[in-house]
Amino acid sequence: MSQRSRVLPGFGLSLGFTLAYLSLIVLIPLSAVFIRSLDIGWAGLWEILSSERILKALQLSFSTALLAAIINVIFGLLLAWCLVRYRFPGKRIVDALVDLPFALPTAVAGIALTSLYAPTGWVGQYLDPLGIQVAYTPIGITLALIFIGIPFVVRTVQPVLSDLETELEEAASALGANRLQIVTKIILPILFPALLTGFALAFARGVGEYGSVIFIAGNQPFKTEIAPLMIISRLEEYDYAGATTIAVVMLLISFALLFLINLLQAWASRRTGRTAI
Repeated sequence: MSQRSRVLPGFGLSLGFTLAYLSLIVLIPLSAVFIRSLDIGWAGLWEILSSERILKALQLSFSTALLAAIINVIFGLLLAWCLVRYRFPGKRIVDALVDLPFALPTAVAGIALTSLYAPTGWVGQYLDPLGIQVAYTPIGITLALIFIGIPFVVRTVQPVLSDLETELEEAASALGANRLQIVTKIILPILFPALLTGFALAFARGVGEYGSVIFIAGNQPFKTEIAPLMIISRLEEYDYAGATTIAVVMLLISFALLFLINLLQAWASRRTGRTAI
């Protein structure tokens, strides 16, 4: 008796094509970045890792991206909830506006935000007398990252929320659960893996974002200078090894954080019984 095949026909060919495509598009370029960073040597690597200016830039990039991703998770969930559960005038317009950061060039977004929140801008002129400065501060960087990251959370949570059976909420309500218990015990555990995915996507986008941040940041060393700008500066100085070394450091930190998020997402999926096959 022939052994029963456990995969779809053509799996070997499709897997080979997938690995080849992944190698050409992702693995080989990333390997080139790692290899190029070795040209700087251990002394140069230590010089970069111990540079206060670069450490401040890395800290600023990761902290603002993390804060923006957390804010996007909260408000992205609320926005997705309104789009799925309610009907209101202009709903389709709001739904289309969510994708606007995807289509809008990031440099244009940065210029628009700077024009709004600069001390002489439409909004900044009212905040400046109150002692609140948004542009050219970490607050402005976080605001720009929130703008470009919100669609990732909404579009990740929205389909899961659409497939969520309202019968579960009705059954819980019939058994005596109040609204808070329904949200915390039923809805949020099911949405948690999707929220983690949206958080990871928004965080990863925010860490490497350059166009929308460069204008509103002000690029003050040790204050509002982001890590991608340090990479661009090294490239302009023809220091390719130094630029790739900073990129490798960012890549390793991002990979470690995303790997932990994926582990947490897998645990949450198993816990809710919705593990992907």
